[in-house]
Amino acid sequence: MTIDIQGLPTRSALRARIEKQMNEALSPLHVKPVAGKVTFFDENGPRGGVAIRCALTVRVPYRPVMRVEHVADTPRRAFDAGFATLERQLKKYRERRAERRRRPKKYYVAKRLLTEGLAGGAGVTARDGTKGAGR
Repeated sequence: MTIDIQGLPTRSALRARIEKQMNEALSPLHVKPVAGKVTFFDENGPRGGVAIRCALTVRVPYRPVMRVEHVADTPRRAFDAGFATLERQLKKYRERRAERRRRPKKYYVAKRLLTEGLAGGAGVTARDGTKGAGR
């Protein structure tokens, strides 16, 4: 998986930390994410203030794009807060996937009930209590 980081110097400790944490967070997924993107930009420019925005985007196959943004006074704080939110979203994704797999689908259940009911030899009982369709 490729992680694209924009808005930081090429060689920085934060860049290495971001790559490590993103890889650790995305590795438990059973599908390979297509792309991960982390973008930093200063909203206020030279005016200063709380204006560093971190936008995290993860593309997972067959699912909508997961996007998280957070604003803080430093890039590290913005990433940490945004990453915490992204981890919660990924946890929900994994829980939903596990829950879907745990429950049998309705067609599977119906087929199983039909085959067990017919194989059991019980037959179909009419309303008047007689077996079979003969009158």
